[in-house]
Amino acid sequence: ENHYGDMQDIEFTIQKGKLFLLQTRNGKRTAEAAVKIAVDMVAENKIDIDEALLRVEPESLNQLLHPALDSAVDADFLLKGMPASPGAVSGKIVLESEEAVKLSAAGESVILVRLETSPEDIAGMHAASGILTSRGGMTSHAAVVARGMGRACITGANELRIDFKNKCVFFSDRKVKSGSQITIDGTTGNVYFGIVSTVYPEMSKNFETLMQWADSRRRLKIRANAETPNDAKTALKFGAEGIGLCRTEHMFFDEDRINVMRQMILAEDITDRKIALDKLLPMQRNDFEEIFTIMKDLPVTIRLLDPPLHEFLPSSEKDLMSFSASTGIDVEKVRTQSLRLHESNPMLGHRGCRLAISYPEICEMQSKAIFEAAINVQKKIKERVNIEIMVPLASTSAEIKFCKDIINSVASSIIDNSDQSLNYLVGTMIELPRAALCADDLAGSADFFSFGTNDLTQTTLGISRDDIGTFLNKYLEAKIFPNDPFISIDKKGVGSLLEIGIKKGKQVKDNLKVGVCGEHGGDPASIDFFEKIKLDYISASPFRIPISRLAAAHSSIKEKK
Repeated sequence: ENHYGDMQDIEFTIQKGKLFLLQTRNGKRTAEAAVKIAVDMVAENKIDIDEALLRVEPESLNQLLHPALDSAVDADFLLKGMPASPGAVSGKIVLESEEAVKLSAAGESVILVRLETSPEDIAGMHAASGILTSRGGMTSHAAVVARGMGRACITGANELRIDFKNKCVFFSDRKVKSGSQITIDGTTGNVYFGIVSTVYPEMSKNFETLMQWADSRRRLKIRANAETPNDAKTALKFGAEGIGLCRTEHMFFDEDRINVMRQMILAEDITDRKIALDKLLPMQRNDFEEIFTIMKDLPVTIRLLDPPLHEFLPSSEKDLMSFSASTGIDVEKVRTQSLRLHESNPMLGHRGCRLAISYPEICEMQSKAIFEAAINVQKKIKERVNIEIMVPLASTSAEIKFCKDIINSVASSIIDNSDQSLNYLVGTMIELPRAALCADDLAGSADFFSFGTNDLTQTTLGISRDDIGTFLNKYLEAKIFPNDPFISIDKKGVGSLLEIGIKKGKQVKDNLKVGVCGEHGGDPASIDFFEKIKLDYISASPFRIPISRLAAAHSSIKEKK
């Protein structure tokens, strides 16, 4: 150990009372052991802090942040999917979000099993202990939301079939009834029948020391993707320096809000739409007040409403009938409006800033909720709230200006009626190739750029992140892709667009703040690239914050060397 400066794995034998050392090599170790060894060796002056940091793999920290299966227990294997969000958990199979909410409220642990999830499943995903889907990839809706919540999740389990009518699930050829216990391991992608015991990690003082060292070495700021008070608290606990993406649409799916949102969408004129928006305003304002109170003076980047409106409408006949009964709106009217809003390719359709341009009153309501919340919180905590409002899916400066004019008008009106001032920026999410290529145009209207690398990868490669799981393995086996481009950034294609966007944007505004809020913000290989192109910050799911902090330190140390 003194000679090699590391913990050794020594092979030896004893023959006729004589000891023979056969060979030695650096010993393999768990994440917990790696952290302890690194910290101990600095204390013993065997290595310096930089070397200690480099000896702990960022991705290995997952072992310290989530429960793992007890390796001493034999488990009944069912199938394997994509390890979309780490952690191991057991629970009853449920096939519907409403059932997950009901059973969870009764104290049951449940695994939500779906073909794929959509925003209307948010309540069920919150209620579930884990999520399992037969479709989707590592950055599908289920994967992204589960990582943000810290839920174990497996996606792309292609051998999984669901019989909703008879309430059972086929794991390959094995039939399992809904309500049966299963265990999912989001770290490996394995699914097991029955309950498998888990081991819970503990945060040690050594871990805290290593994280402090990482913070002293990194240049990149680390923010979190968070839109609930719980997410914000978790992010702060793990060392986030602000929120880099607050997805406001997730705030509308709670049971007491979704029907009001649907009434707003089904409104036939601006008068009825404003009536519904007036009901949503205090709900959204309250959400922002909670988040601002937690984050205090740290920056909070709030993305305006982004998804296409049809995602908020009831999709099943049961939901449709329930909505009609509770609101008195005719079933046929709801069905007709749903068909009218249906799009052939909704992710490239009527969403993002296009919604604000079609319905400026939505942008106005969200701006009012943000600024009124900021004023209220500033009075309470006696600190200035730092707001960054993000216009999604813009590809022209004119789109940003259209939204910015509404935002500025609302801000001016609120400031005029208050004794408080507001500290806010209006920027845009770069998620279309044209936005990156014409960044000098966009920078004229934007105060900051946040690269949404999930959608930018999707639009650059022309591949749906929800459907890539059906052919990704073939591409990896054939070495067409070196890795999943939704996990590690495609440096040559998407990376070039980032470099162009940063260069052109800063030519117009030297002080333009640039960051990344896609899932790549939690990937060590991508963070290396982000350090090279000198982003200001990266934003990741709360439970990946420690990984991003350590990876950013690695990148800074390597750059200096």
